[in-house]
Amino acid sequence: HYPVESIRDIRSGWFRPGPWDRKLVAVEGVDLTLNDIEHRILRPIFRDNRVHYAVNCASIGCPNLRPEAFTADNTEALLDRAAREYVNHPRGARLEGDRLVLSSIYDWFQEDFGGSEAGVLAHLTRYARPELARALKGFRGTIDYAYDWSLNDAGP
Repeated sequence: HYPVESIRDIRSGWFRPGPWDRKLVAVEGVDLTLNDIEHRILRPIFRDNRVHYAVNCASIGCPNLRPEAFTADNTEALLDRAAREYVNHPRGARLEGDRLVLSSIYDWFQEDFGGSEAGVLAHLTRYARPELARALKGFRGTIDYAYDWSLNDAGP
């Protein structure tokens, strides 16, 4: 499929942008899609909102792809590190005057982050650097959401 401008340019069917519903991997003889793995296994079983920082959809708007594998020994540390990196990067959260621009991940999966904008802000504050955390506490401005679907391509 490469080169493409966005992961959504890869079609699973006529009306399905992206590869998320294509059976791409077999685990113990069961064919799974990327949506199966994220939304029917990881999120409901582990109930840990940090999974959103570990799953990468090949887009600029996603959290960074980890250069190391998750193992039983390092998962907690890697999830915390990934959460801190994303929350403190402009792709995750940024202040623009009296507006707070958050990744659309926090809108799409708000139920995983407390079920409300207040819950999202509490989550962000937990991982934010002190300056951002101060700005988030009691934030009363406008919250907007943005996401860059451009391919996170390293280039030729």
